[in-house]
Amino acid sequence: MANSSHARSTSFPSRSQPEYLRVEIELNRLKTWESSSVSSTTTPLIGLNTIQEGLVGLAELYNCVQDLLKSPTIQQVLLKHQMGRLSEEALEVSVGLIDSCGMTRELVLMMKEHVQDLLSALRRKVGDSSMQSSFNAYISLRKKVKKDIAKSLKALKQVENKIESSTQVDSDQSLSNLLAVLRQVSALTISVLRSQLYFLSSPASKAKKNGWSLISKMLVTKSVACKGDKRTINDVECVDFALCSYLHNSDFKVDVPMIQRKLKTLNTGLQAIESGTECLSRLLIRNRVCLLNILTP
Repeated sequence: MANSSHARSTSFPSRSQPEYLRVEIELNRLKTWESSSVSSTTTPLIGLNTIQEGLVGLAELYNCVQDLLKSPTIQQVLLKHQMGRLSEEALEVSVGLIDSCGMTRELVLMMKEHVQDLLSALRRKVGDSSMQSSFNAYISLRKKVKKDIAKSLKALKQVENKIESSTQVDSDQSLSNLLAVLRQVSALTISVLRSQLYFLSSPASKAKKNGWSLISKMLVTKSVACKGDKRTINDVECVDFALCSYLHNSDFKVDVPMIQRKLKTLNTGLQAIESGTECLSRLLIRNRVCLLNILTP
């Protein structure tokens, strides 16, 4: 995952400025989460706990940013630059983040609804043909979701590029400090949203490379040894493996209770992610409204 170099390289204001202290603490916590969980030059494998930790940390961060923007010192800085470059950059980035958050939430909701439909079909146990039809519908949905995820990742990258291309404001140190903080907050928001998209896009096609005989072990242990390395699979990929195994391998005996357990786990996780993403959406909108109230005369 590419880092936002411009957003990450600026030093924080002096610790003598208390309005920045809480933001700095939460930023550092979220950076630690990012470096240990999702920073990678290749697509990382993200788990439910990782996403939930990121969403909780981001919510705390935006609450601190809200307090920062309401402080008299910061409002004086902002009022000096109404309708300037700061307002254009901050407001444009905020729109991109709100849109990306909305698209991500829609994908999570779509996945959750189809997981629940699949659970309902398995509970009915009408017959193999009905079950296979439900499995096929879910796999088709996963293919559509992957295409939508690719579009969402591209949109996030455009917002990230905008942040990275921003220049520093050397003429006003107070404004430079504030811009540095807002850019870092935006860059970390992108990391959290991207982690959700990576989670949802976990590929099922890799199962064929390892052979169907390894799938049962994967589903039980959620890991597989491959050339001395242990590769962990997340809940989305675990369900994909099970369904694709049933649909594409006649020797695979479907274990309905096992698939139900995996789907229930995934459903619970998706509900938590949906709730966290909805909360993030409200915080992003609140942050934009706050900026609009200050920056537009």
